[in-house]
Amino acid sequence: MAKKLAIKAEKAITNASIPLDEKDIAILKLLQENARITVKEIADTIHLSPTPVHERIKRLEESGIIQQYATLLNPEKLGKGLVVICYVSLRQHDKKAGLKFIDSIQQLNEVTECYSISGEFDFMLKVMATDMAGYYDFHVNKLSQVENMGHVQSIFVMGVVKQTHKLF
Repeated sequence: MAKKLAIKAEKAITNASIPLDEKDIAILKLLQENARITVKEIADTIHLSPTPVHERIKRLEESGIIQQYATLLNPEKLGKGLVVICYVSLRQHDKKAGLKFIDSIQQLNEVTECYSISGEFDFMLKVMATDMAGYYDFHVNKLSQVENMGHVQSIFVMGVVKQTHKLF
């Protein structure tokens, strides 16, 4: 499978925390596609021997470019098929209130992503729920109970057009 993956040559990235050349980018592309790919498979695909590939991966990990290796789960098969985007505005906008809100959101397992945003709202949340009843329960019994909660606008995702974790 890895050999079938077409790797386009790209310019080296020099504005990263460490300079990345075409081989580094090729390694990152392969790992984004399959984090369980072996060093040997990567080496064969990018035409290097395993030792320099291993050293490059170690350097990418130590620099923080590779943050972690993860398994992507199918939310629908796990009973979390409803995706809701929640726009949240807080009543108070001081630093202490904002940090308290962030701490509270970190404790809510239904919230899979949280972004501090500009504009009419202060935060955007991605919430995964079992169904509408599950989201209602989350909204009424958890989200609306968070201290300093102002206004919440819920947007229900009807379908995913694009969803990726890949940066290359």
